[in-house]
Amino acid sequence: MKNLQSTTTLHNGIKMPWFGLGVFKVEEGSEVVNSVKAAIDAGYRSIDTAAIYGNEEGVGKAIAESNVPREELFITTKVWNSAQGYESTLLAFEESMKKLGLEYLDLYLIHWPVPKLNKYKETWRALEKLYKDGRIRAIGVSNFKEYHLKDLLETCEIKPMVNQVEYHPRLTQTSLHEFCKQNEIQLEAWSPLMQGGLFEEPTLNEIANKYNKSVAQIILRWDLQNEVVTIPKSIKPHRIQENADIFDFEISEEDMNKISSLNQDQRVGSDPDEMDKF
Repeated sequence: MKNLQSTTTLHNGIKMPWFGLGVFKVEEGSEVVNSVKAAIDAGYRSIDTAAIYGNEEGVGKAIAESNVPREELFITTKVWNSAQGYESTLLAFEESMKKLGLEYLDLYLIHWPVPKLNKYKETWRALEKLYKDGRIRAIGVSNFKEYHLKDLLETCEIKPMVNQVEYHPRLTQTSLHEFCKQNEIQLEAWSPLMQGGLFEEPTLNEIANKYNKSVAQIILRWDLQNEVVTIPKSIKPHRIQENADIFDFEISEEDMNKISSLNQDQRVGSDPDEMDKF
């Protein structure tokens, strides 16, 4: 992990940047266009959106207007709960691609398992088809717990390449991370900064002062040293730049452990077992 373009290799050989921009709750229109452009200008090559975010068109516009060749970018979007199922996922994918204005996608994720629906296996079959058809370079899931993954692994033809979950020092999900490693599934963090909820944390401030970095930079560096892909969200160009300024230092093992010990299994997002929004 030498710089912003450093990548991890997924189990199918595709290279995915360790670091990217998330655009959850970034408004469609100029806000998302400017954020994505600022990130690409700062050297980011990975952009993560979702159908439910309502800003795929803006992401597509920013990509089209950037000076970086499409093949150098890694674009992720996700199928929403209401579109789960085989045929409906195929339709949702086409809709997302139309909005993004892309010929192919780098990573497509099932946004939530939604156990009550019990459709994620059918949805996964649709992702496998799109992958085999060459429309997507990698496929994965989001917010899957161990038992959802075990269930999917029993029947899937192609195992997920990525599991994107809520992950930060208050929610380290150690056993899930271990399970993903054992099964060659790359863990990816959403809400790595706990939506700003960790900025006053004394231990993190102490460590930040020691390394002469911000609390955000310490957390994001902790993600990377734990081999977790991370996609912090920001709409401010200076913050987008600052978040990425984490490749010139290394956190000691002792301090890594101090950060990990802040875990309280505390979520800011929904528990995947309870998520039933459509």
